[in-house]
Amino acid sequence: MADDFKRMAAVAALDEMSSGMRIGLGTGSTAAHFVDLLGARVAEGFECICVPTSERTAEQARGLNIPLTDLDELEHLDVTVDGADEIDPDLNLIKGAGGALLREKIVAHATKRFVVIADQTKLVDELGSFALPIEVNIFGFGTTRRAIAEAGARFSPELALSQRMNGTGKPYLTDGGHMIIDASFGRISDARALSGVLLEIPGVVQHGLFLDMCAVAYVAGPEGVQKLQH
Repeated sequence: MADDFKRMAAVAALDEMSSGMRIGLGTGSTAAHFVDLLGARVAEGFECICVPTSERTAEQARGLNIPLTDLDELEHLDVTVDGADEIDPDLNLIKGAGGALLREKIVAHATKRFVVIADQTKLVDELGSFALPIEVNIFGFGTTRRAIAEAGARFSPELALSQRMNGTGKPYLTDGGHMIIDASFGRISDARALSGVLLEIPGVVQHGLFLDMCAVAYVAGPEGVQKLQH
């Protein structure tokens, strides 16, 4: 049923699309529904040029004959459609379960309108129940992890860190060759302050707090699709 809701949200986001747009394509199970739907539109003659946020999304898009490029070829994107792991009442997000948080944030920052699609289980009163992905450099990994633990403890005494592993039991590597630490806070008391503190740690490449970036969220559940915006 949750997958049905994800697709419902993706269908709703199609209303944001106009032929000729420059579109950012997100990563993850919900974003994959949008890519499928966009591919069907392209097959019918819809014109667009897209920037994928991961190699996985790029492969899916190429299989659907969606025209692709990269941000070096475009000055900006008109709209980006992506999923989220948590959405708070102010449309701040936790993202990164799919391991593409750095590229997702770069693409979202380069877009005029960042659209989020999700099922209703992603709505939360406060961020932090879902582990916050933190992308870190391989060099000095242990030192960086200790620094994250020390800094994060100031925001939550419940903080627990775990290194993300792949299906074979080896460290998970992002498309950029970085590792991911998943930080479980339970509740993030001050997301804006935490964002700044984490980015001050030299080994931290980026984190999954997407603050003041989402313009609109389409959230689906048993009663249909809600359109949430400021």
